[in-house]
Amino acid sequence: MFKTLLSTLSDGQFHSGDVLGDQFGVSRTAIWKQLKKVEDLGIPLESVKGKGYRIPGGLDLIDGGVIRESLLPQVSELVSGLDVRDVVDSTNVIALNQAMAGACGYVCTAEQQTAGKGRRGKAWASPYASNLYMSVVWEFVEGAAALEGLSLAVGVAVVEALNRAGVNGVQLKWPNDVLCQGRKLAGILLEVAGDLAGPCRVVVGIGLNVNMPSAADIDQPWIDIKEINRDAANRNQLLALILNELIPLLSDFERQGFSSYRDRWLALDAYAGREVAMLLGDESVIGRAVGVDKSGAVLVETSSGVRTFSGGEVSLRARS
Repeated sequence: MFKTLLSTLSDGQFHSGDVLGDQFGVSRTAIWKQLKKVEDLGIPLESVKGKGYRIPGGLDLIDGGVIRESLLPQVSELVSGLDVRDVVDSTNVIALNQAMAGACGYVCTAEQQTAGKGRRGKAWASPYASNLYMSVVWEFVEGAAALEGLSLAVGVAVVEALNRAGVNGVQLKWPNDVLCQGRKLAGILLEVAGDLAGPCRVVVGIGLNVNMPSAADIDQPWIDIKEINRDAANRNQLLALILNELIPLLSDFERQGFSSYRDRWLALDAYAGREVAMLLGDESVIGRAVGVDKSGAVLVETSSGVRTFSGGEVSLRARS
């Protein structure tokens, strides 16, 4: 009943409590209790005497059927399951469980995450029906050796999908951030399940800010799709566009590797030629960012020569 009520209110129009009660065959008190759940999710709810209740601006809810219809035929064939959830702890956690059970081509998305994960264990802000939270499982026969540069290639796929959606001016920050106007628009998190030396499954997690509430608790400058282009594609269209770019990438990556994406990544590098600090625990290496190598490691020109840094616990920061 709650999800159906939310769908009814998603049009942004006023709905009276009496009419809603009649529609669902329950008392007005029962409707009020359901409306309280709407507010508990952090969704703004307006009440006007004589008119009823509405969600100002409406809601852009995820619809699995709409997403499926928007997938390219060759992509739809490779998506073994499209799992649309309401509230979850983390789509990556759910996808990892599927990966360990042998899934490949499984996609999980949700309206909200209560324990969304970013890189290096950081929390990922995941308010209800505001952004995109998605995780994709894919099998790699050759193990970890085939994964070099994968997170960077995924970044390229995300940017190209956003361009198709009418979102331009997007850049990439090594190793897994998507930026616009110098602020974070999306993040990518890869997690591996299985034998790193042999066949393994990778969970590709993507979080994209679409219509982030202004009160969101985020510890860095951020931007969302609506600020960049209010007429850009909606969440269902965005998710389908990303899958249309991502699934072919995952399908061909073992054969092509990062080398086929390197030039495109370099063209999108937000830090190219800039002074940066590479943070390795308590150590900080200062230099000038000069791109990435064929494996996806970042190259930094220092006073002692060009140094190479791979992922893991390494972070890149602009030098203040």
